[in-house]
Amino acid sequence: MFLTTIRRRVGRAMLRTVPVLALVGGALAAAGGSAAAAPADRTVTYLGYRFTVPASWAVVDLTASPASCVRFDTHAIYLGTPAADQPCPARLIGRTEALMVQPANTSVSSVSISNNAVEQEVSATAPGIKATGSYRDDPALVDAILQEALPAAKRVASAPAAAAAPVPLSVMVAAGATNYTGLGFDPCEAPSSGTMSAWASSPYRAIGVYFGGGNRTCKDQPNLTASWVAAQASAGWRFFPLYVGVQAPGTSCHTCSVMTSPVTEGIKAADDAAGRAAALGFPSGSTLYYDMEDYGSHSASALSFESAWTTELHAKGYTSGIYSSLSSGITDLVNNAGSYTMPDVIDFAAWPGSGASTSSSSIPASMWANHQRIHQYQGGHNETYGGVSINIDTDYLDVQLASSAKRPPLPDFSGDGVADLVGVSADGLMQYYPNNSGSNANHVPFAGSGLPVGTGWNTYTSVCTPRTSPVTVSRI
Repeated sequence: MFLTTIRRRVGRAMLRTVPVLALVGGALAAAGGSAAAAPADRTVTYLGYRFTVPASWAVVDLTASPASCVRFDTHAIYLGTPAADQPCPARLIGRTEALMVQPANTSVSSVSISNNAVEQEVSATAPGIKATGSYRDDPALVDAILQEALPAAKRVASAPAAAAAPVPLSVMVAAGATNYTGLGFDPCEAPSSGTMSAWASSPYRAIGVYFGGGNRTCKDQPNLTASWVAAQASAGWRFFPLYVGVQAPGTSCHTCSVMTSPVTEGIKAADDAAGRAAALGFPSGSTLYYDMEDYGSHSASALSFESAWTTELHAKGYTSGIYSSLSSGITDLVNNAGSYTMPDVIDFAAWPGSGASTSSSSIPASMWANHQRIHQYQGGHNETYGGVSINIDTDYLDVQLASSAKRPPLPDFSGDGVADLVGVSADGLMQYYPNNSGSNANHVPFAGSGLPVGTGWNTYTSVCTPRTSPVTVSRI
């Protein structure tokens, strides 16, 4: 248990404080008597920090209740480290105001807060903790909770998680890791490696992973790292990465944020998705899917967004997928194929479906005909393999796109028509490695020693010359 207090406010003025103990799930037992009126706020003390949240929020102690699902579509504050495998329903989608506070590196001496509008997320770090807040309509509320708990916080510029240190080229999976024909499943969060091993006995060999987007309910995914992706790929698993951001007006998701500027938001989502995918080890040539839930009659907004998403992903070197219901989003794509940029792959939800088939009378056989379809034919349900149960959606994939490059194309810095490499060592020394063979842009045999460019490049993640756009540098 952890100590909390309930308190009432008029504006910022405190009127009374009543000690209570927070129980699992947010149930409260007052120390004495009942308040005359419903309290406006609750203060939760955790690892020496005091977080004042609305009294209606649930308080979930993840140490006392390790089987809890950390979900950001309900008002709650989660305290502790989530379990490696959380019992989350597969069909969760949407966001609201919520907060998770975890133990973290005690060597951190500074306090900082940043807001990522694309992910609808406020993040904070302080000695001994890290906090992640989600929001839909009220980012100021989450920001104020963190500002009050961390009054010495320094405001830092927001950056998508994709701006993290680049993944070494050797860790990236093949672009073909997003190709597969056969059964797949998609849970709300990426399972642990132990669960994935247990599910080796299942009929599935492809997994959908929700890797980004402001309406991703299962935001905290400790398993979803570049090393996890590489390990599962080595074990024979294939992927369909799903990004769930702003939704079309009239969406069936009542807890989702809705697009207001479709083209601009489509571009931003694609940029964020491409960066996040690269940070997980999915190279250019991989297929990334946008999750556009069922919507009403707002076709133009959805189609404009999806067209911008696809165009921008292509500019980033990725191929585009769109997931939607057969009755709304996919039908709109079929009916407007000549008016908008179409995705490379469609992922259509039709329940109950025909099982292991991507055929549909609603989709002409001539469209997305060359192994460019996924059919989600069963919604959330439990299945058990190797003694481990997961709540999943079930899919049949037939995706075999041409790109199967092991690594993304490398830039040609010297202008001789073959790829080169620039790398930065741990001490900040940047070196240029010219290509000695010129035969293969993805497996470049470089000179044994690089040519020193200069020092002080520790924090840089990209480099460019007059011949190249900014490209990720390799860590050596």
